Amino acid sequence: MNTRDFDLKSIRPEIKTATINDNMSSDERFQNLVLRPIIKLQNDLFVEVFRNYIVKHKSVFYGLSLEKRMEYLENAIQKDMKFRNSLKGMVIGQFTTEEYLLYIKNSSALNKRMMNIVKERLLSNIQLFERPELLTAV
Repeated sequence: MNTRDFDLKSIRPEIKTATINDNMSSDERFQNLVLRPIIKLQNDLFVEVFRNYIVKHKSVFYGLSLEKRMEYLENAIQKDMKFRNSLKGMVIGQFTTEEYLLYIKNSSALNKRMMNIVKERLLSNIQLFERPELLTAV
């Protein structure tokens, strides 16, 4: 294993709830061993990237109800290809060479898994996406 690959793997958080067994598909194994730790590692970056997305899109997000904010976030990830590709790049850039070679064999299915995990992570952090001036007033 080269230095870059070793370094990348060494900084990933361990996900204690991730299960690995012989019965799971290769996609599920890749999800639990590679995607989940990388996405957890990149969480703070994803939060800031979405904050920037909100501002770049005229802060419409802030005027929405909670339910509409969740829809807005989901639509941003599913329908805004530029934004979606940016998120994918933040994950793929953390792959080792070997992981990338596995990824390209079934990138379409793995991209779906990847974006669903990112979406769920951002939705679980939805309370962080308040107007910046409201967050500093406390």
